[in-house]
Amino acid sequence: MTDPKQKNPSPFLAAAFLMATSAIGPGFLTQTALFTNQLMASFGFVILISILLDIGAQVNVWRILAVCKKRAQDIANTVFPGAGYLLTAAIVLGGLAFNTGNLAGAGMGIQVLTGLETSTGAIISAVIVIIIFMSKNTLKWMDLFAKAMGVVIILLTLFVVIIAKPPFFEALIRTFDPVKTDMKAIVILVGGTVGGYISFAGGHRLVDSGAYGLENLKKVNRAAVSAILIASVMRVMLFLAALGVVSQGLHPDMTNPAASVFELAAGKTGYYIFGIVMWSAAITSVVGSAYTSISFLKTLHPVLPGLENKMVSGFVIVSLVIFLIIGQPVKILLAAGL
Repeated sequence: MTDPKQKNPSPFLAAAFLMATSAIGPGFLTQTALFTNQLMASFGFVILISILLDIGAQVNVWRILAVCKKRAQDIANTVFPGAGYLLTAAIVLGGLAFNTGNLAGAGMGIQVLTGLETSTGAIISAVIVIIIFMSKNTLKWMDLFAKAMGVVIILLTLFVVIIAKPPFFEALIRTFDPVKTDMKAIVILVGGTVGGYISFAGGHRLVDSGAYGLENLKKVNRAAVSAILIASVMRVMLFLAALGVVSQGLHPDMTNPAASVFELAAGKTGYYIFGIVMWSAAITSVVGSAYTSISFLKTLHPVLPGLENKMVSGFVIVSLVIFLIIGQPVKILLAAGL
């Protein structure tokens, strides 16, 4: 799976989409709808500050990986022996929690679209991810899947924004002159965009493709910034859709604020659109979480790189089993975010 000789027309664009779609998960949708309901147009300021912080963090991480030509855990072990193992443990355990929540979100998306139980939807989604990782050209199919789902998410959300008719001018003004703000919201948004495994997803993708070194540093910088901007475009559109709803005096259901925003904006059609967006966001996050978590584990022993595809599949299966045992998808999403 990690052969740098695999043909890819743009490993930098692929890395950007992998990172962005890893960030745009079920929690991402929920947070944006929730904070828009609380802060109204002033949430634009929170998004602006978080974007600036995200870019700084992401560019820093990707530049270090590119120049060192190593994955994060190997760099950490070089700087301080043993630190890489601690980092690996943190990323893998966090990734497992996120993946359990992401599969719950994927199951919820399929439930909206088909009426199937969330557990059945989660199983279907897990099988799709495993098929992607068990193919001969895993990186190619993973990249295509991330790009396709990213485009679907953005276009469908844009449709809802147009229908919701948000107050664009007020949103623009309050982005630079907020009536109120919330530091906790800024921290949560930054953590949800470049926290945990997410900040390493695209960087490790570049290392696996051989797209690194000083000669590629400008491209790495652009890819890192592009990744944040792709995720931020989705964040802004969700914000505008939710603002369009709440500015009309409508109140989203806080038990599932993102679904409520889509339904209030576009009726039953909006609810089905939410199902597609939720599933797309969740399953791409499953892909990103599994891929990145295993990229940390595979350097622990020389034999493990040859078992990477099987390890990723096993990681997804373990996440699925945890979800099936615990159930309660909404609570899992909240726990994973915490």
